[in-house]
Amino acid sequence: MTVQVQGFPGDEGPVARLAAALGVPSGIVDLKTFPDGETLPTVPVTGATTVIAYRALNQPNTRLVPLLQAADAWRRAGVRRLVLVTPYLGYLRQDMVFAPGQPLSRDLVCGWLGGTFDRLVTVQAHLHRTASLTEVLGIPATNIDIGGDLAALVAADEPPLIVGPDSESRPWVQAAAARLGADWTAFDKQRLGDREVRMTLGAGPPVAGRATVLLDDICSSGGTLAQAIRQLREAGAASVDIAVAHALFDAGALNRLREAGARRIVSSDSIPHPTNALDLTGRLADVLRNETAA
Repeated sequence: MTVQVQGFPGDEGPVARLAAALGVPSGIVDLKTFPDGETLPTVPVTGATTVIAYRALNQPNTRLVPLLQAADAWRRAGVRRLVLVTPYLGYLRQDMVFAPGQPLSRDLVCGWLGGTFDRLVTVQAHLHRTASLTEVLGIPATNIDIGGDLAALVAADEPPLIVGPDSESRPWVQAAAARLGADWTAFDKQRLGDREVRMTLGAGPPVAGRATVLLDDICSSGGTLAQAIRQLREAGAASVDIAVAHALFDAGALNRLREAGARRIVSSDSIPHPTNALDLTGRLADVLRNETAA
């Protein structure tokens, strides 16, 4: 069995780091884009029987088709096992039909991936209403929990108060707090519209005088976290740090968080961003070592 890590232009760094951690070669797909937007990937033909394909699926509309094309090319080149490593797995937020006439995008996209790859590895997947990623995909799936790793990056000498931005975050906020020996609580969030939410801090340890860490899986506009920061500061928090798994920040998100009073903002490198502080290479390699065993 020969194994290689392959990825796409723009992912050269994480591809090389993951391959080095696993002790296998790496390669980058050549991706041609035609004037009308059609893509043509050419995968490295190396004789590998297993390819670990690295591709984060933020901006999924431009990344999914080349990925599926490359998977077809790998199979045609003789690859027998395809493992998708996608640190951020898009479209999981649309995990139900929210209004008549809408699709169930989670099942659509996961159906494409499950029908193409043999295994999927992701990080802090958005599983708020998804009981099992493996069941949705129809293939073995590993979802790596990095909440404790993120919170530890900003933890002071004494364990901070870990705070989740909504009730759905409670399980992984609680797990992160348990790892650090810290207290935790979470907001209850009611969405009033696309950009308006009402947030109420749930019952839990007092906030006043505490260093707090707001822990979330995704930040895009920063609106919810900014409101949470303001409410924590109003409740007397000594400081508020932000730790997010996936930095889907729009152009104004960082300013919103800083203006609201965030002291430090960190993220994992699942999506390249100036806030990246957690290198995922080690965690990814740990769950992929069985793929390289002879």
